[in-house]
Amino acid sequence: MTMRLSKLFGMDIYTNDAEYKGKVFDVIINLEKGRLETITTEALKARSKQEAKKIISEKSIPYKNVKSAKDIILVGGKPTVSEAEKREAPHYRYRRR
Repeated sequence: MTMRLSKLFGMDIYTNDAEYKGKVFDVIINLEKGRLETITTEALKARSKQEAKKIISEKSIPYKNVKSAKDIILVGGKPTVSEAEKREAPHYRYRRR
């Protein structure tokens, strides 16, 4: 199924447990990979890098957690991982030989 990106703006976002998360305000797109990365429920007009990180970590949802987008956006999956948890988790890099 395909949908125009412009239709996402203003859509209500709910979890699998019927918890209201907000409305789509901005969409972050990875142009190199050609896919949506993140949906934010607040404007990304930040005065500092710290403020932008706060908006992305607290007021956004990774697009990989979107289960369905039709009349509303339904999200599920694991909660987002904080920066501290990311630093503690082991990182593995695999190379193709």
